[in-house]
Amino acid sequence: MSESLLSELKSELLAIADLNSAAMVLEWDQSTYMPAAGADARGRQIALLGELAHARRTAPRMTELFRGLSAVAERDDLDGALVRRARKQWERATCVPTSLVSEIKSHTARSYVAWTQAKPSGDFAAVRPFLEKTVELSRRYAECFPTREHILDPLIDANDPGMTTQSIRALFAALRAQLVPIVQAIAERPAPDRGFLERHFPADAQLAFGAEVAKELGYDFARGRQDLTVHPFMIRFAADDIRITTRVDEHDLSDALFGTIHEAGHAMYEQGIAHALDGTPLGEGVSAGVHESQSRLWENLVGRSRAFWARFLPIAQARFPEQLGDVDLDTFYRGINRVERSLVRTESDEVTYNLHVMLRFDLEVQLLEGSLKVADLPEAWDARMASDLGVRPSSPTQGCMQDVHWYCTTIGGTFQGYALGNVIAAQVFESARAAMPDLDARLSGGDFASLRGWLTENLYQHGARYEPDELVKRVTGKPIAIDAFVRHLKAKYGALYGVTF
Repeated sequence: MSESLLSELKSELLAIADLNSAAMVLEWDQSTYMPAAGADARGRQIALLGELAHARRTAPRMTELFRGLSAVAERDDLDGALVRRARKQWERATCVPTSLVSEIKSHTARSYVAWTQAKPSGDFAAVRPFLEKTVELSRRYAECFPTREHILDPLIDANDPGMTTQSIRALFAALRAQLVPIVQAIAERPAPDRGFLERHFPADAQLAFGAEVAKELGYDFARGRQDLTVHPFMIRFAADDIRITTRVDEHDLSDALFGTIHEAGHAMYEQGIAHALDGTPLGEGVSAGVHESQSRLWENLVGRSRAFWARFLPIAQARFPEQLGDVDLDTFYRGINRVERSLVRTESDEVTYNLHVMLRFDLEVQLLEGSLKVADLPEAWDARMASDLGVRPSSPTQGCMQDVHWYCTTIGGTFQGYALGNVIAAQVFESARAAMPDLDARLSGGDFASLRGWLTENLYQHGARYEPDELVKRVTGKPIAIDAFVRHLKAKYGALYGVTF
C-alpha cells in the first residue's frame, strides 16, 4: 500500500516541480531578454503558475498521502528523507492562502522590472511604492505562521532550515567581534595596487575568458549556458538545464570573472546532485547557506588563491597581453585580494563582505518589525555604511538599490545565507584540504576535478537529503561554526598584509 502511495506522491511532486520550473523559465527570460514593457503580462503569467503549483501542493489528496506515508517518513533512507522534506513543504504551504502566493508572484515580477529601470539613475522614488508593498506582503506572509517567535523566522526557515532570528543574531555577534579588529588592523597597512584590473578589457574577450575558466573548473556547458543580466544569478530548471548569468564592466576584469566563477560554483553544486533525485524536493541544494558555501568556495577559496592564478594568469595574459603582460603573479594575487572599505557587496573582499550582509539583515529586521519606514531606508542604509565600513554612497544605486533581492521576492530570510555560506565554505574547504594535503599543487597544475569529485561525493550528490547542519557534520565532522572561516582570514590576510591577529 505504501509503495503505491509513494509512487502517487512522487508523481504529484514532479508535476509541482515542473510548474515551478516553467515559472522559473519565465523569470530567467525576464532577467535576460524580455522587453521591459512585458512586465505586467509576465507578472500575471508567473502568478498563475505559482497559484497552480501552490493549489496542487495543498490539495486535499496531499493530506491523505502524507497520513498514509507516516511510517515511510520514519525510515532512514532516501524515501524517508523525501517524504519528510515534502511534508514540511506541504505544511508550510498549507499555512499560506493561494491568493497571497499569487499576489506576491505578480507584484514582485513588476517590482523587478521597476528596479532594473530605476537602478541606473538611483531613482528610489520610483521603486519606493513597490518596496512598501513588498514589506506589507512579506509581513502578511510571515504572519501566516502562528508558531513563529519573530516575524522574520518563517522567512529564514524557508531558506535556511533550522536557523532563526535569534541564532543568526548570535552567530553574527560572534563573527562581528572577530571581523572588526581584523579590518582595523588591515586598514592601517598600505593597500596593494589593483589598477591593472581597471584597464580596458573588451566585453567579448572577458566573457570568453570567463567561460573558459568556468568550463575548466567543471561547469558543464552541455547542461547549461551563460547570459548577461543586471544582477548575476544561477537558475535550475532540471538536472540537465542549469544556467548561469553574469554582467560585464569593461574597466574591471574582476566583476564578470569572479561573478562567473561564483555562479558556476552554484551550478556545479546543482549539476553534482544525483540524477535520481531530479523532480523531487531532494533534487536541489539543501539551503541558501549551503548553496552559497559552494559559490564562495569556488569564487574565493579557489578563485582568489595563489595556486589558482599560477594556472590561470598565463592564460589571462595570453588573452589580454596589453593589459596584463606587465603583471607578475605576486602582484596579481595581492591585487585581487585587496581589502578595502567598499560600497558594493558583490564586489567586496572576503574580509569586509560579511559586514555588508549584517547591515542588510539588520535593516530587514527593522523593516519587518516596523521600526524603519521604507521612506527612511536610504538614509538608514547610508548611516550604517558610514558607521560599519567608513564609506557613504553617493546615490541609492550604490546603496539600498544595489541588490536585486528586495525587489524580486519577499523581504527577509535571504541575506543571512551569504554569511553562512562564507562560514560553511571555509569549514568544508578545510576538510577537503585535510583529505588532499597536496590540494594547492593540484590546483596550480590545473587539476580541479579532484576537488570537484571530493565535493560531489561528500556534499553535492546528496542534494537536500540531509538537513543543513547534519550535512555539514557529515562533510566536516563538526556542526556549523565560524572557527575555520576566522582561521582562513587570519592566515591568508595576515600573510598578505604582514600583520599578526
